[in-house]
Amino acid sequence: MSDLFLLGISHKTSPVALREKLAVPTGEMASRLREIAEGAGLEEALLVSTCNRVELYGVASDAHASVKARAWLESRGDPGEVATHLYLQRGTEAVRHAFRVASSLDSMVVGEPQILGQVKEAYVAATSAGVLGAVLDRCFTKAFAVAKRVRTETGIAAGAVSVSSIACDLAGRMFEDLRGKRVLLVGAGKMGESAAKHLAKQGAKLFVLNRSRERAVELAAACGGEPRSLNELSSELAMADIAICSTSSDRFVITTDLMKEVARARKYRTLFLIDIAVPRDVDPRVGQMENVFLYDVDDLQKVAQENLAQRRKEADLAEHIVEREVVEFETWRRQQNLKPLIVGLRAHVRGVVAAEIERTLPKLGGDPVANKEALERAIDAATNKLLHPVIAEIKRSAEEGRASVLEDAPRMFGLDPSSLGDATRASSPSTGSPLPNEPAPIKPR
Repeated sequence: MSDLFLLGISHKTSPVALREKLAVPTGEMASRLREIAEGAGLEEALLVSTCNRVELYGVASDAHASVKARAWLESRGDPGEVATHLYLQRGTEAVRHAFRVASSLDSMVVGEPQILGQVKEAYVAATSAGVLGAVLDRCFTKAFAVAKRVRTETGIAAGAVSVSSIACDLAGRMFEDLRGKRVLLVGAGKMGESAAKHLAKQGAKLFVLNRSRERAVELAAACGGEPRSLNELSSELAMADIAICSTSSDRFVITTDLMKEVARARKYRTLFLIDIAVPRDVDPRVGQMENVFLYDVDDLQKVAQENLAQRRKEADLAEHIVEREVVEFETWRRQQNLKPLIVGLRAHVRGVVAAEIERTLPKLGGDPVANKEALERAIDAATNKLLHPVIAEIKRSAEEGRASVLEDAPRMFGLDPSSLGDATRASSPSTGSPLPNEPAPIKPR
């Protein structure tokens, strides 16, 4: 069986500084894939390069190709440092890892949706580079289908887990329709900016307040909103439906005295306050006021932990889906590798029968041409009948992962198994033996 392997580093095994060194820019992906495929003698190659992982998947007849591929990865950074963090997986383990990555089970945040798109981009790059063959094509097409099943059949992606996403979810629960709602972004913190952008995409009208007019204009342009001065905070709060606070102030920006005036001006209409600043921007007593709903970063983190716990439960269901799909893929891969063995056995048996017929043919009377045509048909029929039970047992052995029949069948017919290539070793998926100085492979959770 051709060696299917994975070499890589991820957020689980290496610091971001090393991942940055090994990362391959999108524009260079095709040329780098051709370079490594040629240099390492790979028949197939696919490279997933994101901020959280750099993983090379390869297929080669030469079992030492992975050593050459490893040298290529090490050359992109300090070889000793890369070797310390690099992991190798082969056969079933590599397939399982690909399925888990595409399904976001191996992500920093389980259930995040971005990784599937990134893996699809890697697939497209490998295709355009001309280094995607039958095995990796089937493997990653299957990985995409597995990811779809996981998202459809489990709740692994349910419940936001980032502070900005949770803030948006809570706002969505407070107001059934965000279109036309006035959202204030008070300050220029990154999480606040992310939440504001998300709400603006849902049709909310965004207003950006900041001490720096220049920064307010810049951020408003980035978010699709309108700039305002922080001096207008009171009047803007009086008209707002949602306010997201993320300033760097060391004191409360929204005090109880300010909110008393605002509440009267609003005639106590509902106001949703999201305070994701540390130190806090909103006096916590504001949350006790009538029709004012206040969430600070601790509240949001609590929701995040609850959502993560639920995702972990759903991840167990997803792992069962992955395992079933891995078994199905490995059965297909073993069956593909049976072809040389079956073709070789048919050729051998047919040759033996044909040789005996050739010796007998001159002794037969009648039309020699007609006799030969009839005997050719007889040869094919005899070959099929003789080999049918053998081939059926070979296929069963491959499906069940039994090596004995696959190894013994050629010898039963007087053949050297090595003359049939790797087919007789197609019985069981292998994780392979470690490379020199190779860290132990990462085991899936």
